[in-house]
Amino acid sequence: MTGFWLALIAGTLFILAFSWAASIREKRLHGYPRFFAFESVFVLVLLNVPAWFRHASSPVQILSWVFLAASVIDAAAGYLTLRKYGRSEGNFEKTTQLVHSGIYKFIRHPMYASFIYLGIGIFLKGMHPVTAIFLVIDVAASGITAAMEEREMVSKFGVEYTAYMKTTKRFIPFVF
Repeated sequence: MTGFWLALIAGTLFILAFSWAASIREKRLHGYPRFFAFESVFVLVLLNVPAWFRHASSPVQILSWVFLAASVIDAAAGYLTLRKYGRSEGNFEKTTQLVHSGIYKFIRHPMYASFIYLGIGIFLKGMHPVTAIFLVIDVAASGITAAMEEREMVSKFGVEYTAYMKTTKRFIPFVF
């Protein structure tokens, strides 16, 4: 049990430092709820490590791996597309050009969607009420982060971003 608490403290300090450096320091307000998305996924990992490979061929475990794979694909596609087309100012997510190609042609927030898929995949590894709470925190924090970032993008890109929002979904292509 001591290992759990040490890992929790160390991981939380790392996530705080990352959140500060990546957005909060620059007054990008979506960094606050994003911290809770990161933290909730981290806690899900810590809580479900013992069950990670239990009943590896069960349908729930296979579904878990599908969500985990979708998470990696969304995050990689989002990151690579931003790096290629975003013309960033330093930090890769601080783009100077609106990106609406690649995965961004279908969803506005592939990296936040990846956090939701990651949370679901990890939750499915060991479902119980405590992990359900952290999954709800992950989904809510990711949704709040996306909404806050959209307000930032409307301020930055104006009508171009507003028009983009009308043609794409937030997290799931053609659905939501």
